[in-house]
Amino acid sequence: MAKAAADTPGSDTGHRYTLDDLLTLMGRLRADDGCPWDRRQNWESIVPHTVEEAYEVADAIERHAFAELPGELGDLLFQVVYYAQLGREEARFDFHDIVDTLTAKMIRRHPHVFPGGTLASRRADGELSESEIKARWEALKAEERAARGEATRAVSALDDVPTTLPALSRAAKLGKRAAGQGFDWEDERGAIAKIREELAEVEAELDSGDRQAAREEVGDLLFAVVNLSRQLGGDPEQLLRGTNAKFERRFRHVESAIDAEGRLLDGATLEEMEQHWRAAKRLETSPHRG
Repeated sequence: MAKAAADTPGSDTGHRYTLDDLLTLMGRLRADDGCPWDRRQNWESIVPHTVEEAYEVADAIERHAFAELPGELGDLLFQVVYYAQLGREEARFDFHDIVDTLTAKMIRRHPHVFPGGTLASRRADGELSESEIKARWEALKAEERAARGEATRAVSALDDVPTTLPALSRAAKLGKRAAGQGFDWEDERGAIAKIREELAEVEAELDSGDRQAAREEVGDLLFAVVNLSRQLGGDPEQLLRGTNAKFERRFRHVESAIDAEGRLLDGATLEEMEQHWRAAKRLETSPHRG
């Protein structure tokens, strides 16, 4: 896929490209004499790239690789520009419609900042608490969902939670929406009790020999764990990515330690690998580690 110029800021002449330049570039790529690859793309074919670029932004932030971030954000912005170009070609909308829609929505959802409903309006006297702001935000979103629904259609708090979200993120969003309607535990202890309940059900199905039912119960267990992470104010995707990185770091230590002994990993016993794993944990928790 063609990349925006964000990988190398500006040009050799010191000229800084603008958003208008980026929109012009996109139009050229999709023109009859443009890039054959870009001309073949459609709404569906771009989606995987959009998801990938969003994760690359998250990865750069989590690694604090801020020197890489302008390039990664540029790649993500390029996805929006791509959809805008497709919309313009089909006379559906263009980039300016995207900006207008977004700005109007943010003004509408922040009446405590723009009480007059315009950018020129100023915040009213008095500060709202964060909980009051969140309550207003959710109420306004609910009104928008209701307005988009047909009169004969029941409006659910779970409407417009995208089915294409990663499963962990979607589970967290579903739980948050339900919690906004009062369907939630009083605190994290309730979520922990639910995890224990679901784990017991997994074990019961394993004892019965029904592995399919056990797999379904594992899904329930994962959903309960996601709700605990939400109760604790964590994002399950970020938490699991952090654990993935930790596992990878420690397992690579095990591999290196076995290799330093002149042996292959598949020749080591589980006990030996566990010893090196525990050594890796000690290195990470030592106050003197480099």
